[in-house]
Formats: sequence, C-alpha cells, structure tokens
Amino acid sequence: MSQGGPAGARPPGRRSEARQQVNREFASVDEFLAEYVANISRSGAFIRTEDPLPVGTRVALKFTVIMNELETIEGVGMVVRRVPPGGSEPAGMGVVFTELTGYSRALIEKIITRR
Repeated sequence: MSQGGPAGARPPGRRSEARQQVNREFASVDEFLAEYVANISRSGAFIRTEDPLPVGTRVALKFTVIMNELETIEGVGMVVRRVPPGGSEPAGMGVVFTELTGYSRALIEKIITRR
C-alpha cells in the first residue's frame, strides 16, 4: 500500500518554493570571472545575464571551473539586485549565497585570493 499524497507532493515541513537553475561550465577561472561572474565575494556574486531573474528569486547555483582540476561550486542563493539590459551598467543580477557547502566556500576563497 502506498502512503502519502499525490505523486510529487512534498512532505509536511519541506519548502515548496521553486528554484531557478543557474548552471554554467568554464574552461578556466579567468574565463569564469571575465565572462560570467563580474564580481564574486564570500557572500555572493554578480552574475552577468541578459535575462536577470526578479529580486527575491531563489536560485540553485552550479558553476564548474577548471582550476588545477575540474571543480564545481554548488549552492543556493537569492537574487537581491537586478540590472535589466539596455542600461549603462552590464545586465545581470546580484545573488547572495544562502547555502553553500564547506567545499564550495573553500573554492570561492581560492578564486578570490587568486585574483
């Protein structure tokens, strides 16, 4: 006998907020910084895109970068700033990291100190 609600229903107490996916691969840290993430810090990043998401959107982040080896930064963030295309600033969105693994935090630290 099966228990629970309809297929795909979330258990009580689980968040039901939809998350947008941000998933990119880069050949090097320099390409990652130059082409996609204009500004990265321990707390967040500005992600260049012609289609920025609305402020308040939760995003699942996944960036694959070649450092000494293929490395992946994964986590969850929240859009806190939106710059639409066509203005004087590059289009994109400011994302604050809300959930990162210790490993991803260590990779971000390596990227920051490498600049």
